[in-house]
Amino acid sequence: MSKYKTKYACQECGYESPKWMGKCPGCNSWNTLVEEVTVKAAHRHEGLSGGQRQAAIPLTQVASAEDPRMDTTIGELNRVLGGGLVPGSLILVGGDPGIGKSTLLLQTSFTLAHQGAKVLYVSGEESAKQIKLRADRLNMQTPPMFVLAENDLDLIEQHINQVDPHVLIIDSIQTVFHPAVQSAAGSVAQVREATAQLMRIAKGKGIGTFIVGHVTKEGSIAGPRMLEHMVDAVLYFEGERHNTFRILRAVKNRFGSTNEIGIFEMKDRGLEEVANPSEIFLAERPHGVAGSTVVASMEGTRPVLVELQALVAPTSFVTPRRMATGVDHQRVAMIMAVLEKRMGMMLQNQDAYVNVAGGVRLDEPAVDLAIAVSIASSFRDHATNPHDVVIGEIGLTGEVRGVSRIEQRVREAHKLGFKRVIIPEKNIRGLEAPDDIQVIGVNNVAEALNEVIRG
Repeated sequence: MSKYKTKYACQECGYESPKWMGKCPGCNSWNTLVEEVTVKAAHRHEGLSGGQRQAAIPLTQVASAEDPRMDTTIGELNRVLGGGLVPGSLILVGGDPGIGKSTLLLQTSFTLAHQGAKVLYVSGEESAKQIKLRADRLNMQTPPMFVLAENDLDLIEQHINQVDPHVLIIDSIQTVFHPAVQSAAGSVAQVREATAQLMRIAKGKGIGTFIVGHVTKEGSIAGPRMLEHMVDAVLYFEGERHNTFRILRAVKNRFGSTNEIGIFEMKDRGLEEVANPSEIFLAERPHGVAGSTVVASMEGTRPVLVELQALVAPTSFVTPRRMATGVDHQRVAMIMAVLEKRMGMMLQNQDAYVNVAGGVRLDEPAVDLAIAVSIASSFRDHATNPHDVVIGEIGLTGEVRGVSRIEQRVREAHKLGFKRVIIPEKNIRGLEAPDDIQVIGVNNVAEALNEVIRG
């Protein structure tokens, strides 16, 4: 006979406790422990082999041939996945509500189905009629795919065995529940068990599986952190809801590069690829304005040119404000300290605002020099040269350090018609740059400011 057991699980980090506590010891969150009832011996867990006993074999005897990837015909999605969808892979897609996750996966299902792949789209949030209406709105004429509105995992598995699809989409994992787990759908236990079951199905049958995950108000995927460790790839769909551009970022990928991005534009008929994101991000760049600088940043294997803006103005408060959007706030504070100490700029009585145009987030240190140039340009009220691209990392002593993949950055600047590139002196050695672009090497921040800022 099955035995019932009560426990309390944190809905943020998955910490389990035999009694209720107001504050979770695992993540220090308040009022996140929820009572869950589990059934001991209610069902038997099966491994990836489907319960069949297998012997361990030497690694040298394992065939190294890779399965052919499935081409989604969406170039930006293929880039993020590492070249296409791998059969048997389990991919988690997260993002804010209304950002376009379901739209992207519906378009992916449509393109794969037209290539002959059998696609099963399972929705626990919409009815089949709603999915059909969305497909009609996106101008998808009679997509040859299977649609199922269900959230019972046992019934979903039965339909999977019946349809035998090549691609499976679950929208979303928080709505799916396992009947053997006595807790509400979306709880830590349900999400963990449902994902483990889907992983077993995907690996055992070789089905490429996408699962949609809701995000919390902090921006992380709701549910236990173990969810991201179980899947093969984690894709985050980013962007402002009121902005037309969307960024698909891979933060984990067992079959390709991490931190790769794909850029889409939301239009009336769905998401469209942005083939040249640098040109889009620089389309509205003002010329002859103080505080505007162009930087070449690497997003995965792709160089992207974006505009970095800064505004420095006298403060009316005792403590000046420091605000940064798209770059690390602490990094901006460090660069301003270097400008004060090494360049003699009195920024301690100035408010400073730094923004990356286009909604992109830049995390690499190669954008340090562009931040410094933008802040100095706004502080001195002298415009930068609109034909310059600035690249470099700044140290605490004011030196400009070398960066990686400098040739790709320079060629991207040349492709968009820029005349000069200011880079670290270290990167000059061995650089093969196009003939009609001037490359200037600098050793410290002072040399860079003298080259870029007019007046």
